[in-house]
Amino acid sequence: MRRMKDTVKHRIHGCYSEIDLDLMHLLKRGALLAAANWPTVAIQFIAETTFQMLLAVPIVGAAILVAVLLGADLADLLQGSLREIFTTIASALLSEPVALVAFATAFTLVLLGGSVLMFAVKGGTVEVMTAANAGAGPIERQPLTLDRLRSASRFTLQRFIEGCARLFRPYLALGLALMVVYAVSIAAYLAFVVYGYRAAEGRVLIIGWAFIAALAAALLVAWFTVINCLYLLLQIAMAVEGVGLGQAPRACARFIRAEFRDLAGVFLVVVALVVAATLASALAWSGVGLIAFVPLVGLAVFPLQVAALLFRGLAFEYLGLTALGAYLALYQGFASRRAEAIRPSPVTSTVGASARA
Repeated sequence: MRRMKDTVKHRIHGCYSEIDLDLMHLLKRGALLAAANWPTVAIQFIAETTFQMLLAVPIVGAAILVAVLLGADLADLLQGSLREIFTTIASALLSEPVALVAFATAFTLVLLGGSVLMFAVKGGTVEVMTAANAGAGPIERQPLTLDRLRSASRFTLQRFIEGCARLFRPYLALGLALMVVYAVSIAAYLAFVVYGYRAAEGRVLIIGWAFIAALAAALLVAWFTVINCLYLLLQIAMAVEGVGLGQAPRACARFIRAEFRDLAGVFLVVVALVVAATLASALAWSGVGLIAFVPLVGLAVFPLQVAALLFRGLAFEYLGLTALGAYLALYQGFASRRAEAIRPSPVTSTVGASARA
């Protein structure tokens, strides 16, 4: 017991979230909370997969339209990721303005509808993880057993649905603001690249500009990564503090100033894990893809491809919820300490009452 007191700064006010944790224990706590509430991982994965399938509907329809109107090869149009397919189809439809407008309208409607679904699901996920962090106890410092992992589970369908309903409106407003930031950032990047290519003259300048454009694309990805982290922190502030979009940025700014070092550590570790998982999945997928070209054997590889896609999706959702659990542990600890600092002490209250008497 004395050893625990030496290694952990206790602020016991009836909630374990008021105990300071180092980086390793923060990440371990987030991972255990995500594992204990595994239904949220599955629900997030199903929602994300549904969203991607909804986005694929107008894209596949537009690809068939391009193949019929312009005589393009349908197989060539549907190669690559959704982003690459969207760019290819949009470029092919530039000669057909009416079809291009119809495609853009359909894609925008599906994007907005799918995003609303994701905002609602995220509210239930954050509600469950918040309850789990508040009542789990010091699971990251105890021997890992199945019973202790079960004790950290706070998932119930009723709690999940209540979280979806409670946080839907603030998350919807926040999500729409995020989409505006995405749109402005992408538009600025495209304008920068197009203007630069038009201004560059000569082979040497074009090659140099291609390098600058690639660097700008890397900066755009880094910018989106930071924006997504801030987006998650704002969601946590809304859930814990019970505030809307107007007050959440100020609450989040206070939290970042107070816990910047631990936040940066969790952020960098999670980004490194995501990059490593992305590279590993790309290597595994390329190896399976090479086997798929072998006659007959390729048919047997198809179930492996499906299993790999399922494992990849679940793994990334689990990493995301691990980060959410770590950030929640930090935020709830910060919120409880701030509330204790604001709350008047019993001695002060007694002195004030005596003075008034």
